Amino acid sequence: MFSQLLINGLIAGAIYALVASGFALIYSTCKFIHLAHGSTVAIGAYFLYLFFSLIGLNFWFAIILTIIFTAGFGWLVNKVVYNELRKRKASNVVLLIASVGLLILFESLILIFFGADVKTIGFIKIAKGLEFLGAIITPLQIIIIISSLILFVLLFFFIKKSKIGKAMRAVADNKDVAEIVGISAKKIYAWSFVIGSGIAGIGGILVGLEQNLEPTMGTNLIIKGFTGAIIGGVGSVPGAILGSFLLGLVENFGIWFLPSGYKDAIAFIILFIFLILRPQGILGRRKDK
Repeated sequence: MFSQLLINGLIAGAIYALVASGFALIYSTCKFIHLAHGSTVAIGAYFLYLFFSLIGLNFWFAIILTIIFTAGFGWLVNKVVYNELRKRKASNVVLLIASVGLLILFESLILIFFGADVKTIGFIKIAKGLEFLGAIITPLQIIIIISSLILFVLLFFFIKKSKIGKAMRAVADNKDVAEIVGISAKKIYAWSFVIGSGIAGIGGILVGLEQNLEPTMGTNLIIKGFTGAIIGGVGSVPGAILGSFLLGLVENFGIWFLPSGYKDAIAFIILFIFLILRPQGILGRRKDK
């Protein structure tokens, strides 16, 4: 039982971390809560369904198109909605309300274009699980964990070593000082949405391959991703990843003692505990009062 819950926790944590890492990347640079990031994950899953299952494109080509489209989708949302609100000096509360509105809008558009019935991509057929340390894990779940870990390593080196990554860290630390030394905050905002939404697209692909697709899937995913980001530190991408894996593990070990229906309640209890006792998260920095 312990091994199985550990495996299930790592799988759930990997999925949450894919959502939380892109969310935290956008938050750390733009400094507002982009809840519509959850709809980007859902759109990624539905794009793959469209390209592969409906149009019939090659699977790997469909994956590349999906990542490009979700990255472009994020760029477009930032340019059309958030940039215009920033020009009007909108507060973070207004940006938050706009993000909630976008989340509902995009879920409604998915419902209109794809219908309310559950969809499946069906590329990887259901395979017999492999036994590992007394637990059962499917080949697809192994792919999800390995792909997620590779992506997180690449993201870490991108943020630490690349020119754009360093500029993102500079804007996240102090936007005004970054602009003084010649870094365009507006361009960095755009890059954060492109990269964060591209990561969301990858998350949507992996989620869509393992789970059924439904129009409201983005809401549940952003709630879990947001919770993982709060636990680890919403302004820290590594913290968001760490917090998401911890959330996945605690949720799954929690149902060892409680019915499985309490899994979401466990997540919210953890969220409230961190908001009250350590709002900056595990790796976040406390702001001076």
